[in-house]
Amino acid sequence: MIIDAHQHFWNLEKVAYPWLDPSYGSICRSIEADELEPLIRKAGINKTVIVQAMNSYEDTEYMLKVAAEREWVGAVVGWVPLNIPKVADKKLQAYAANPYFKGVRHLIHEEKDPDWVIRDSVMEGLQILSSFGLTFDIVGVFPNHLKHIPYLAEQIPDLRMVIDHFAKPPIKEKQMGAWADQFAAAAQYPNVYAKVSGLNTAADWHTWNSEDLRPYIDYALTHFGADRLMFGSDWPVANLAGDFEKVWEQTNQAIADYSEDERAAILGGTAAKFYGIQAES
Repeated sequence: MIIDAHQHFWNLEKVAYPWLDPSYGSICRSIEADELEPLIRKAGINKTVIVQAMNSYEDTEYMLKVAAEREWVGAVVGWVPLNIPKVADKKLQAYAANPYFKGVRHLIHEEKDPDWVIRDSVMEGLQILSSFGLTFDIVGVFPNHLKHIPYLAEQIPDLRMVIDHFAKPPIKEKQMGAWADQFAAAAQYPNVYAKVSGLNTAADWHTWNSEDLRPYIDYALTHFGADRLMFGSDWPVANLAGDFEKVWEQTNQAIADYSEDERAAILGGTAAKFYGIQAES
């Protein structure tokens, strides 16, 4: 299976997305499954993972509805209020019964408190998430959030976590520095994975190509190994700096020298295991 492990949909008439304003240009509109389907078909992608774009039940329920309607959706990463553990527990009991619901994400980079994810209440919520065997997508943005991952991994070793977008390394500046140190520290924990996603919007939006991405993907491969890396298009956010086709092609170019097994893991195998996505029988 080839899997796009990170993509979004939103319908502005059905769900509120306050962060999505006209400053986002071409993606400030309803963007739904009919737009993505021909793109993944052309790329030969078999399954996708729809990831939450708002901290709301409405967004989660919308994604689950889409998943039930589209055979190519393999998983949904939804939302529950992790900072309110009792409510999170109750909602997870309901959501866990849905075969598409595989994990949770919270827009921690939108929180004013950069330490939100390690608050006691949130840690309790993450413990509950772990007890359901569900995953946690960490949409952290360096330098505020990546540094917390070793603590989370130590405190909740049974919680499988994935770092979305490599936590946005300083690709535009062509630097590694503290990001590299923190990324390597997170990689020491076997329950931590990373998504080869969203790198184009961390680079120069107008000039980026595979050569800009390769040093960061190579670094991730060295520290995580292919079995803990997974490709995600981050579509339609990716359209801010190119489009789906460019992200797909340039990512493939960046990993072209990897072994067949490594490419297979990054382009589908890791995501299938992480999210429990089954091939069609």
